[in-house]
Amino acid sequence: MSRRLIVGLSAVALTVTAIPAEAQRVSLPFPGSAFPLGERVAPTKNQRTVTPGVDLFSVLHGKSTQGWTVSVLMPNGHDNGPLATAQAKAEEVEAAGFTPSVLKIVQPAASDAPAVERYMVRVGLWTFKQRAKADKVVKELKEFDIRAKADYLGDDGDQTTGPWDMRVVMVDPRVFRGSYKTSIGSSVAKRETTGSMSKQVNAIAGVNGGFFNIHTARALQGDPVGVSVVGGKLLSEAVPGRSGLVITGKKARITELKTTVTAVSSDGAKTEVKGVNRAAGADEIVLYTEEFGAKTAADGGAEVVVDAQGKIVKARAAGGAVPRGHYVLHATGTMADWLYEHAWQTWTMKIDTRVVDLRTRKAVPLTPDTYVMGGGVGLVRNGRVRITAAADGHASVNMMLRRHPRTMVGVSKTGGLILVTVDGRNPGVSVGASMVEAAQIMRWLGAKQAINFDGGGSTAMVVGHKVINRPSDGAERAVGDALFITP
Repeated sequence: MSRRLIVGLSAVALTVTAIPAEAQRVSLPFPGSAFPLGERVAPTKNQRTVTPGVDLFSVLHGKSTQGWTVSVLMPNGHDNGPLATAQAKAEEVEAAGFTPSVLKIVQPAASDAPAVERYMVRVGLWTFKQRAKADKVVKELKEFDIRAKADYLGDDGDQTTGPWDMRVVMVDPRVFRGSYKTSIGSSVAKRETTGSMSKQVNAIAGVNGGFFNIHTARALQGDPVGVSVVGGKLLSEAVPGRSGLVITGKKARITELKTTVTAVSSDGAKTEVKGVNRAAGADEIVLYTEEFGAKTAADGGAEVVVDAQGKIVKARAAGGAVPRGHYVLHATGTMADWLYEHAWQTWTMKIDTRVVDLRTRKAVPLTPDTYVMGGGVGLVRNGRVRITAAADGHASVNMMLRRHPRTMVGVSKTGGLILVTVDGRNPGVSVGASMVEAAQIMRWLGAKQAINFDGGGSTAMVVGHKVINRPSDGAERAVGDALFITP
């Protein structure tokens, strides 16, 4: 891997490490081979047994050798853009009396997305201890209405020496006698910490789950972005084709999923239910279960309250609680007319729910010990790197190339579960990982299948209900759901 940074306005190149054709494949226990990132030597690790068949490893590798620069923000607020945009911004920076460089970066190719060339504008280069000088330049640029930020070079997707600070939980299915389960906490709508949810399910250990909806009303932001099944009950619909973790007891697998929800009236009329436990869009029917934990929106639509036997016990204007032991169908716009016509009080309403494994084309049996969690991005399939960034909605420079704290989950060839957190956004302590590096780490750890969960400030691992990594927010973040190992 090479990196050339030339002062001036000409474009220069930043290249990214190629994915090795073959990575060492190991099963439990912890690999004794060289760490796949940075200096190729074995990392420093400490091991302790949490419970028979469940081992916790603290892993340290590498050291900080990089410093600081200033990244100039483009008109859209991002730190990268097309060449013409970057050159125009560089000319603006030069006119203000600074010496800029235009840097070419390459977003790595995913299995379903091509590599993408982008460009950054940077000013200066300082040692790790000279952060204050980078901050000073940011302030000086602001005086010319040029937005910029101090950037730690270890956060780039270029070569780095680290360091990496990781926590790894490995479950040996031949010894462990417990099971796995997911949790949305006390309700779908509310965000809670992984530690809090751990206490609710009496977990041995666990990690934060998939992404949650930050683009909705604050009171509803616990809603998972993607599929969620808890104890055989669908609590959030899938984004069709995105990756997820399917659990039955202590068996886990990673696959691509879709869900279908159909409302069937006693008069024979059927309609598609578009969402589960989320805010309704225009002309939609949304299902709210008793786990929703918030009032439905008073948005001018219509609702029916249905009991556990499928009897419609109440028709009402939109906006109200979901009674225990009941569910609510909430309709907006033209779909409210469907409810008025086919969902009369004392009639019945059946909800047909299906979760489909798109690899096997078979339905996932929704039994009481079935749990499904939508992740972020598929990383490893059949022991090989296969990053499904486009299908999973994360084909971007920020997600693919830049380093962040990461939470990953893998399944070994022996069926063991592997939970991993890589701390990041902590210069000099831990740099995190890019999406490609996350996949390399999971292969190194012996994952035959692996998935990326929500990261950044959400990354958290708990053992004994206590957080054992270093969340980048400085404290544990409330999240939408979490994955646990239980007695």
